[in-house]
Amino acid sequence: MIVRAIEYIGSYIKGPVEMIGQIIMLFFSTLRVMLIPPFDVRIILKQMLEVGVRSLPVVLITAVFTGMVLALQSYTGFKRFGAEGLVGTIVALSMTRELGPVLTALIVTGRAGAAMAAELGTMRVTEQIDALETLATNPVKYLVVPRFLSGTVMLPFLTVISDIVGIIGGYIVTVTILGASSTTYMRTTWDYLEMQDIYAGLIKACFFGASMALICCHKGFYTKGGAEGVGKATTGAVVLSFMTILISDYFLSVWLFK
Repeated sequence: MIVRAIEYIGSYIKGPVEMIGQIIMLFFSTLRVMLIPPFDVRIILKQMLEVGVRSLPVVLITAVFTGMVLALQSYTGFKRFGAEGLVGTIVALSMTRELGPVLTALIVTGRAGAAMAAELGTMRVTEQIDALETLATNPVKYLVVPRFLSGTVMLPFLTVISDIVGIIGGYIVTVTILGASSTTYMRTTWDYLEMQDIYAGLIKACFFGASMALICCHKGFYTKGGAEGVGKATTGAVVLSFMTILISDYFLSVWLFK
């Protein structure tokens, strides 16, 4: 009875433990080959274009409407006890600390991360990755490193843009639509916003970008089962990345804002 219970529990634990181990090994392999020449800047810039520039439109739309609805709800709630002047502070702190990095990471994962998993998964099932190994080309250096660097570098840039656009969206709703004081909005925004809030959000964005790239590349690398397997790997990459971003956000917040 005890042996069967252990086997039953082990059958459920084995898969997640193996996956975590593979992701950790992929991370250290990426760090190791990242420092070994040659460095193909063209491939890295191509991935930065894919992850960063081409994700910009959807990030802008998400950020501006997030700032607008945040300002609307904050103003409505604060008006009940005469604290409308703090709307700018709430929008700025919420965007820089949490909503900017988290929403940007989720949006980029759904757009660029899914593409990473699908592309590498297709290369795996069509044996293109095996062909790279046959040609003495390290697939981790050629495929994973550019995506890892692009995710780690471009997420903070997108987060900065998201923060600015979200604050502007809050300004539009608060001042233009609700008729609040422009001077009060700007003053409360800058008086209570500290550089630590901005730096903490950028640290989160770096971690989110790196974890998203690693998870999506891992799912693509270990794809099995043809076209159906590529679909499952892509879905699994997005879901696991979302969970990792949201769970790690809590622990990073505890560490950065304690």
